[in-house]
Amino acid sequence: MVGRRLLLVSTLALSVVRCAEQPTAISSPPVPQFVGWAGDAPRLTATALRPNHNGVGGPLLSPPLSLDTYSISFWAVRGESRSVRINYQGADGDVSNPFLALTITDPMSVPGIGEIAVGDSVLITVGIDTTNLGVSLEPSGTQFGTASQLKIWYGGAGGDLNGDAQVDSTDAYIEGQLLSVWYREGESPWSPIPAAHSLEEKSFTTELQHFSLYFLGYALDWVVSW
Repeated sequence: MVGRRLLLVSTLALSVVRCAEQPTAISSPPVPQFVGWAGDAPRLTATALRPNHNGVGGPLLSPPLSLDTYSISFWAVRGESRSVRINYQGADGDVSNPFLALTITDPMSVPGIGEIAVGDSVLITVGIDTTNLGVSLEPSGTQFGTASQLKIWYGGAGGDLNGDAQVDSTDAYIEGQLLSVWYREGESPWSPIPAAHSLEEKSFTTELQHFSLYFLGYALDWVVSW
């Protein structure tokens, strides 16, 4: 009887050790579903601004803004506020619908160039995705002393946030509970970032310490709460 008890204890102990040796399952990073533009590729207009002598924003047209390839370039100067605003044309023909606003005041360093002195400039390029509501901001990896501000509106989705050609309670749930700004650097996984969500404006506002890819999306198994 004593021998059987010892055998049973030894078997249980061995089982515990084997369980402890099993690798812990690591959950995969969430894969977002991106919010798409309603209809065909959007028709866009853009305006770049810089302050004039009175401190009021004036048009900045050098270098010329171009949407031929859905990219817009402008010079950002360290120590001086520069902005770009992009609108899209709605189904009703209104060209004043906002999509993106980006304001930069303190580009500190650029990969391959190094630190930017106060008063020096760097050419910023905003690339717009024509399928999903997202942008690439370049030079990728540009660092900021004072965070830049990015604001993205999602009205261009036409209310159909999951792309099933219907606007219903599922879209309302996605908008209220799941939708967020996601970013990606290089080949790293997509990750959500903190952003202020305005249901009234249908927009997200976030502060950027560096440049990368930024898209609007959601993951069904990922509830964002900051």
